[in-house]
Amino acid sequence: MIRHIFLLFCFIVFLSACYRFKPRTAFDPAQSPPAPDYSTLGSWAAHPDKKDPADQVPCSFLSNNQDSALVDVFFLHPTTLTGYHRDDRCWNGDISNERLNIKTDSAPILFQGSIFNGVGRVYAPFYRQAHLDAFFCDDKTSAASALHLANADALAAFDYYLKHWNKGRPFILAGHSQGGLHTLAILRDRIENTPLEQQLVVAYVVGWPVKPTDLKKIQPCETPDQLDCYCTWRTWERKKGKKKAEDKDVVCTNPLTWSTQPGVYAPKALNRGGVVRPFCAIYPGITDAEVYNGLLLASRPKFQGSILFLKKNYHVGDLNLYYMNVRENAELRAQTYLKRR
Repeated sequence: MIRHIFLLFCFIVFLSACYRFKPRTAFDPAQSPPAPDYSTLGSWAAHPDKKDPADQVPCSFLSNNQDSALVDVFFLHPTTLTGYHRDDRCWNGDISNERLNIKTDSAPILFQGSIFNGVGRVYAPFYRQAHLDAFFCDDKTSAASALHLANADALAAFDYYLKHWNKGRPFILAGHSQGGLHTLAILRDRIENTPLEQQLVVAYVVGWPVKPTDLKKIQPCETPDQLDCYCTWRTWERKKGKKKAEDKDVVCTNPLTWSTQPGVYAPKALNRGGVVRPFCAIYPGITDAEVYNGLLLASRPKFQGSILFLKKNYHVGDLNLYYMNVRENAELRAQTYLKRR
């Protein structure tokens, strides 16, 4: 009897998790939330002048070095306006939405933004992110408008950071998923073919497909210490990924070798550690990596509770599964930059 009740409970939870609230009308700019004021710390999910989740580390042998860092990190979080709350029917998120901000803080800022606190001062703006449905809906006009609004905020936040806080310091760009899309726009519209290229250490454009033609000058990184380049990957379970991988023209970086060379298998032994829930645990050798037709193939990750991890698309863990490798690589490239320039 108890077992049946437990199974029924799990089934109800499963059904509720599958339903998403979506925008019910076409995009209307008059209904968009107010633009963020990036002069106020409340518009930043992470900032050197405030205490935030990006200051934390998952274990005692790591340290938050933002106070002494000579490098900055500008990080754009992925979509957290996912439609799993009845209020998530808007095309763009309001940065004054406390519930949405807590979700952003407790997930991507903690589990992704914290990757970079060992190497730089972390700046991560809240922005009027587009609803998750913008990537899947049939209303392409509304979706494009919502993404354009989000992108405008990302560019405005980067501009404000440059004008008021950068002061000529080298910087790392990083973004995941929707944040990766906006990071690519910053590279293209603000950095490429400008003097800012001399300040760019590296860009991690993760969880978004990047083609070689998306940027004219800045190239994919091919070595662990290369500068003024970008890294990008999207992670899938090995067998399923091979069936999904169709676009050879999409750039993919192996975060265990830092090369885009396809077909080179990087074993789990090279994985310095992933960080999944709970945050206070590092899992060395959590998975492997191999570039295949524009995707990153990975074996099913092993961690506490992974028996319940049934997804084949590992997009949500693009950064988390390679947490320590990305953290150490950012430090290596920053050290290389400071030595050379």
